[in-house]
Amino acid sequence: EREREKQEREKSFHKNEKRLSTKRCIRKTKPNFFQLQPKRKRTMALSVRGLPKLSTTKASKATRVVTRASMWYGPDRAKWLGPYSDNACPSYLKGEYPGDYGWDSAGLSADPETFASYREAELIHARWGMLGALGCVGPELTGDSSLAPNPWFKQGALIFADGGLDYLGNPSLVHAQSIIAVLACQVVLMGLAEAYRVNGGPAGEGLDKLHPGESFDPLGLADDPDTFAELKVKEIKNGRLAMFSMFGFYVQAIVTGKGPVQNWQEHIADPWNVNGFTEVFATKFTPN
Repeated sequence: EREREKQEREKSFHKNEKRLSTKRCIRKTKPNFFQLQPKRKRTMALSVRGLPKLSTTKASKATRVVTRASMWYGPDRAKWLGPYSDNACPSYLKGEYPGDYGWDSAGLSADPETFASYREAELIHARWGMLGALGCVGPELTGDSSLAPNPWFKQGALIFADGGLDYLGNPSLVHAQSIIAVLACQVVLMGLAEAYRVNGGPAGEGLDKLHPGESFDPLGLADDPDTFAELKVKEIKNGRLAMFSMFGFYVQAIVTGKGPVQNWQEHIADPWNVNGFTEVFATKFTPN
């Protein structure tokens, strides 16, 4: 009886050992959820709108560039009425060009040729507006030849003074004494630059008349197409703001007889009594 009990114990022990071993084998051989998934490479390809394939370390930066650029182009771009612009945008404005918010109440962009000429005129005026806004602020910061603050509408008259006009207050930089010579230089230099822009030249024919790139891109602004698309939007937006600023400078000069820097300083010192509402109704300056 003792031997039978001993044999039964050994049999039950071996059975339990077999069960445990089979469970261990099943645990080892049974694939888990992550093992069932295909192996993924750590490098993530990103080829959106001409971007090169990038690793995950650079993908986040490139994705931000693509997101910023794509929000200004195409049907899902930012529009002038925001979420209420579904039926307010004409069909011919498809978001192909920078600064297109889908607003054309006068129908100026309906004809493609007229639209192209208006785009060129707006961009050229925007660039002049940015240069002009900087030029209107500069004389009050740098002054005339004696470095005295001078409003922009009086700065040009210094060329008729006895000592002439010194650019940036430095006589060795540019010392202008003849308005005829200055006008001639501007006509010749601007005429050559505009003729080259419109008709092409040694750098090639049929180049982009409005934006850098191809044979003329000394700063490399057009190397990355998505960054270049975003720069076009920034240029036209800042240019439109500069054109409105120039209009404000004109009105300020006529109403207050002062430059933009002095008007800003007086407004900051007393904003409640010196602002557009208090100054616009009295003309204090009449150009001579």
